[in-house]
Amino acid sequence: MGNTLPERVSEERGRSDLRLVPVRFSDPDARVLVEEVQDEYRILYGTPDETPLEAEIFDPPRGAFFVGYAEDVPVAMGGWRLRGDVHPWGRETAAEVKRMYVAPAARRRGYARAVLRHLEETARQAGADVMVLETGTAQPDAIAMYESSGYELVENFGYYAFSPSCRSFAKPL
Repeated sequence: MGNTLPERVSEERGRSDLRLVPVRFSDPDARVLVEEVQDEYRILYGTPDETPLEAEIFDPPRGAFFVGYAEDVPVAMGGWRLRGDVHPWGRETAAEVKRMYVAPAARRRGYARAVLRHLEETARQAGADVMVLETGTAQPDAIAMYESSGYELVENFGYYAFSPSCRSFAKPL
């Protein structure tokens, strides 16, 4: 990435200097960040995330994908897709968080929470009544952030549902 990032993020009412831009999953900045997170998964789990994802799953109205920029540097991303097969607590319309990531040089600045809040809000506006996600035990910081954001453990679902390192979470919207 090469560019330097601001030393501090000014937080005002839970907002940071992160600018979230809706993009297609195939966007060049998104692809760079996807490769970065896949490299991180290789280190943490020994393999990339092999969940089948087609770019179209993030197309409105059944999904959305965003890249976050700090001083015009792509440093974060995240998307959601509607899931008709996941119904924690009997909720009707689940949106699943996918490919949420903040580049290492941009961490501890509130960007992950800003992306998560944005995903929740846009999914709610699209009609979702619950947000779901799956993560792994090798990501304790992510788990702590989800739990402190109101997410609760639910029965595992998705591609890694039977993996002992999989943890699934949900939060009513």
